[in-house]
Amino acid sequence: MPSDAFTTLFAAQPVMLAPMEDVSDAVFRRICRRLGADVCFTEFVNVDSLLLGCSRNERKLRLTEDDQPTAIQIYGADPAKLVEAARIAEAARPAFIDINCGCWVPRIARRGAGSGWLRDPEAMVAMAERVVRAVSLPVTVKTRIGLGPEDQMPIVELAGRLEEVGVRALTVHCRTAKMGYTGTADWRWAALAQAQVRMPVVVNGDIRTAADVRRALAETGCAGAMLGRGAIEHPWVFREVKAQRAGLTPIPPTPSERLGLLREHLLANVAVRGKGWGVPYTRRYLAGYLRDVEGGAELRAHLNTSGELDDWLERISALEARVIPVQRECTVSVTSG
Repeated sequence: MPSDAFTTLFAAQPVMLAPMEDVSDAVFRRICRRLGADVCFTEFVNVDSLLLGCSRNERKLRLTEDDQPTAIQIYGADPAKLVEAARIAEAARPAFIDINCGCWVPRIARRGAGSGWLRDPEAMVAMAERVVRAVSLPVTVKTRIGLGPEDQMPIVELAGRLEEVGVRALTVHCRTAKMGYTGTADWRWAALAQAQVRMPVVVNGDIRTAADVRRALAETGCAGAMLGRGAIEHPWVFREVKAQRAGLTPIPPTPSERLGLLREHLLANVAVRGKGWGVPYTRRYLAGYLRDVEGGAELRAHLNTSGELDDWLERISALEARVIPVQRECTVSVTSG
């Protein structure tokens, strides 16, 4: 992405789909983008596996023409490998390259990758500088406010130092690595980081609704907001942000829309991954799709134990046949009343 296009992208305070392993694949990115996501990130690309020729990581780098703007996120503990992986990622023509310095999962952080970089901010900055110099695309970093319970989190000083070596934007998940996903994200740290630098800072953590997006941006002055689990729970959040920004009242998805998108997602997963993998892979999205659908809890319980595509399709259609007449009846009642 040219420098001016990158600047323009962030000038509009984009709302982004976070990088999430086994979640933010090409299928889900396409759904979220259609619903209004401004920028999407790939799943985590493990540089060690990528450089060994792992087909799964190579698949994560494949971006189609309609899969833009999408950033490729890479992670690893070896600066030299991160540089090499960034060059490979650049060839896939993403909007920009993001370095994961925030993953808190112990097996990743313990070996120095992800939030493990926060143990040595000096080394993180040096690594980021090497990646910046190795590629022509913008390089961004996603991290957390610190490792653990220290009183003074390193994120504010770190933001300035990353900017100095050429990092173009910073996403701050406003929890420590030790917190994982527990506790409450403290957006004040993103505000402090944004006040420290001229580059865009993206606020992340506990942003699940359109109202959360508006409040997070207003309270922090950040250049963008990123949603992770909130998008899994409710991908329509991106549409609702667009409506809110246009001064319109967001319209929640109807039960039939929820079931229709579930079917579409299921079939797309099967087309990409095959029945044996694509069907069970879709289970992670069930809670979001079936929320507020009468009979949805029972369907979810059944599908969580079923791996047969025909069974899924039959059950979804059966529930649709039950909810659509009720939906129409409610619409007629409201209109005529």
